Amino acid sequence: MKRTIVQTAGAPAALGPYSQGVLVEGGRTLYIAGQVPIDPQTGKLVGDGDIRAQTERVLDNIGAILQEAAMGFQDLVKVGIFLTNFDDFAEVNEIYGGRFSDGPPARTTVQIARFPRGFLIEIDAVAVA
Repeated sequence: MKRTIVQTAGAPAALGPYSQGVLVEGGRTLYIAGQVPIDPQTGKLVGDGDIRAQTERVLDNIGAILQEAAMGFQDLVKVGIFLTNFDDFAEVNEIYGGRFSDGPPARTTVQIARFPRGFLIEIDAVAVA
């Protein structure tokens, strides 16, 4: 199977030794690395302390990676959401749900202890087209 690195200026550059996405051509599966609320143009945190703004930014970053791989939110099959505060679940769910018109992907949502740099949320995903 051919493995292609997916990289776009529409999502923040990797903060470590990983790729934004990896596309496996055999089944046309895209693995998207955990995306955080960083504006790809400025490299800065979006929405300090604002879960709504951070969720929108994270989903925009995922959307840019999907687009670079010629996919969309309708192609997502599995999503993992990581929150620093589970009290934010309802707001995140509302914003997240707005990205899907029908048949949302399978999903896991968990609370974690903390993220660096003031991130309140991180989302990773798998898409198949």
